[in-house]
Amino acid sequence: MSNGTLTRKLGFWSALAIAVGTTVGSGIFVSTGDVARAAGIPSVSILAWIIGGIIAIPQVMVLAELSTAYPQNGSGYVYLNKAGWRPLAFLYGWATFWALDPPSISIMALAIVSYLASFFPFFSGIAGKLLGVAIILIITSIHYRSVKGGGSFQVLITAIKIIPFLIVIILGLMYMNFDHFSYTPAHGAPQGSLIGGVSATTWAYTGMASICFMAGEFKNPGKTLPRALISSVLIVLALYTLLSVCVTGLMPFDKLMGSSAAVSDAVKYIPGLSGIASSFVAITAIIVILGSLSSCIMFQPRLEYAMAKDGLFFQRFAKVHPKFETPSFSIIAQVTFACLLVFFSNLTALLGYFTLIQLVINILDFAAVYKCRKRDDYNPIYRMPVWRVTTVLAILGAAWLAWGTFTWAPVQGMIAALIVIVTGLPVYYYWEKKYGPNPNKGSKGAA
Repeated sequence: MSNGTLTRKLGFWSALAIAVGTTVGSGIFVSTGDVARAAGIPSVSILAWIIGGIIAIPQVMVLAELSTAYPQNGSGYVYLNKAGWRPLAFLYGWATFWALDPPSISIMALAIVSYLASFFPFFSGIAGKLLGVAIILIITSIHYRSVKGGGSFQVLITAIKIIPFLIVIILGLMYMNFDHFSYTPAHGAPQGSLIGGVSATTWAYTGMASICFMAGEFKNPGKTLPRALISSVLIVLALYTLLSVCVTGLMPFDKLMGSSAAVSDAVKYIPGLSGIASSFVAITAIIVILGSLSSCIMFQPRLEYAMAKDGLFFQRFAKVHPKFETPSFSIIAQVTFACLLVFFSNLTALLGYFTLIQLVINILDFAAVYKCRKRDDYNPIYRMPVWRVTTVLAILGAAWLAWGTFTWAPVQGMIAALIVIVTGLPVYYYWEKKYGPNPNKGSKGAA
């Protein structure tokens, strides 16, 4: 029976599956063409994928240190709170619940339905939305009833989602045309750049930090979390780089640059798969997105659970199921909100502007290590090498992505930030007054 808290039941393979499963999502199907277009030539395009993965390494190293110092559920919320930036920690969680996490669940469910509709046209309109809700509820039932069972399912679905990519990579290496790598732009054509190519990869590498939201539920977190974080970056880096090499070798680079579905188009050049390329990619996409959806439903409710335990969110979110030992109310509330958003897809797209808030807070997450290292209770099992340089590199990488997002929609991003502050701060001060001051104030470096 549960003692009212979440217990440590998950091991390394579950951690690795959550990190990889969250990161490798639907974006890879289109981002290969985006990176090629931004890079301009094949060699730079492939190099961009390599550098994009290398940039993520300092970030996961910082998170590995913070998560082993404070192996608690909540990820960035915990680190910002420990750094003494409690209002920012609250705003991070406030924006995440209302504008980021449930919308991501609804978007993925609708994406799965759109691919299923290519096989079953009946699933369009209201029928498709109902199917999206059903998919969310089925996956939720797995993670609601058992964190260990949810972890096993995540390991299984992540292993399955990697298989189609391995098929493309193996066959791509067999049938690639090496002449495609010698492509040179036509005179007067728009010039690409390495910076542009790397920028186009950054979204594809986000997601490894998901396991930090569940740091309080991994056995031996001091070893499990660093190994899973660093291993996930290396696995995704190898997967994306090999996929980029194969896609580039399979189709002419000028066609790759103009493709909005590069993986699907590349499969058409593989003998034996050309006739079923669309179906192959659709099935692959369904499996891939299903894995990401499962991961998000699993880890996202842990943030609100952590905030509620700390007196900074609705107290019902801190409820742990007495039998299943999962954050039952937090899971139900989040997926209920996501199911409602399935029927308001335009609103879901609008909420995407709040992503800038999360990216800015991510920068502060990495900066928090400077403050946390001054605390008496800071005793991480893993310490990143050359920590000041590593932290600066992590911050610069996050700032790069934040700047790219800001330039995409600067006004909308600023409005979203204002909405978060105006709606969140009054609620923060209300809960702070009701449940008491920061419990960490007694520790050195908390203020």
